[in-house]
Amino acid sequence: MNATSNATSVSEEDRTALTDTVTRFARTEIAPHVDAWDAAGEFPRSLYRRAADLGVLGLGYPEQYGGTPASYQLRLPLWRALSRHGASGGVLASLLSHNIGLPPVLAHGSDAVRAEVIPPVLAGEQIAALAITEPDGGSDVAQLRTTARREGDDYIVNGEKAFITSGMRADWITVAVRTGDAGRDYEPPRSPASHGSLPPEGALAALGRPGGGKGSAGISMLLIPGHSAGLSRSKLDKMGWLCSDTAHLRFDNVRVPARYLLGDEGAGFRIIMSNFNSERFGLAASALGFAEACYDEALAWARQRKTFGAALVEHQVIRHKLVDMQMRIQSTAAWCESVAAQADAGRAGNAAAPGRPQPQQPPWGAATHAQQGSVGADSAWVAQVCLLKNHATQTMQFCADQAVQILGGMGFMRGTVSERIYREVKVMMIGGGAEEIMKDLAAKQLGI
Repeated sequence: MNATSNATSVSEEDRTALTDTVTRFARTEIAPHVDAWDAAGEFPRSLYRRAADLGVLGLGYPEQYGGTPASYQLRLPLWRALSRHGASGGVLASLLSHNIGLPPVLAHGSDAVRAEVIPPVLAGEQIAALAITEPDGGSDVAQLRTTARREGDDYIVNGEKAFITSGMRADWITVAVRTGDAGRDYEPPRSPASHGSLPPEGALAALGRPGGGKGSAGISMLLIPGHSAGLSRSKLDKMGWLCSDTAHLRFDNVRVPARYLLGDEGAGFRIIMSNFNSERFGLAASALGFAEACYDEALAWARQRKTFGAALVEHQVIRHKLVDMQMRIQSTAAWCESVAAQADAGRAGNAAAPGRPQPQQPPWGAATHAQQGSVGADSAWVAQVCLLKNHATQTMQFCADQAVQILGGMGFMRGTVSERIYREVKVMMIGGGAEEIMKDLAAKQLGI
């Protein structure tokens, strides 16, 4: 798979070639097996290697680690095609969990840690995950309770994490921990030259809490090897994403070498923020693909199913449903393209880690995987990402509902794409920032 090295100049040939390649992969390697994988509760680890061989896992990462630099406009068709033709949120979530687990490593890990961790993950040999949410809190990250106490050259980690994608199989887990004062608030950076240019209000609002929350200054990010003694995992049963391994993690005096600290102690709040915009854009692009999958199935069914002597599609009420689906799909697609183009033009920001030089990494847009997020990003662009995520997931919800209605009784049966996606809608509307959080953050970024 080839990708242009000029992040702001993406040819249609590149996009078409990528879409065709990913479509073939999804139709042959994923779609025929999803029902069996859902029943088994997981998909084969070999799928990671096959995706890596195709270049899917490395798209957007530096070449020195086995990746391929790519822009937002080039990554958009990847997410969209995988979702539309693979039609499984469970596969997508776990197969691409490294896209939320690796960016803090790439941005804030030492050269040695990056070289140790990133290449095997992009090669499909190992799995990376992100662990922030806890049993007592999701959006309120500043209140997390998992602790990491420094003891010589190690950290001793105790606590729990909940709803962790790829949590059962992850070889590397990027974990938000508390290393400092549980009662002190995060203070947003004041020097744009060294810390990015996000306004203080926007920085604190990025997690949905206008004041940042007690104890946000004591949060750090720690990379924990999956084989660590004292780490236990419990599989969670879900409404959807059945083949995605989702886990409850427990850390009981887990000893982690201090070299796996990402960034400085107390910088975790800011690192967490730097992940969000890319994740939310990816969710929006995926929701668009899932909406298209529902439309494709509904249209095919309406053309072959006959009622009262005519195909369903010949009835005006059905045609109107399909048109309503298209109206939302096309508006979402146009919005995704616009937000991607703005990101590639520099509005996504490009901030270095506090106290560190700007990483020398090929861009996939104005910011690399390591540099995306609210930090240094244009406030209006951050608002666009939040609004787009809500719009795209609502489009997915509408199309899943209408497709099930068009399929009738068959839409209620396991084995149809629309039934599966209908069950997977809510996690898309909650994950990466719930609708209510997105609205509040967008309002603040827009000065409302």
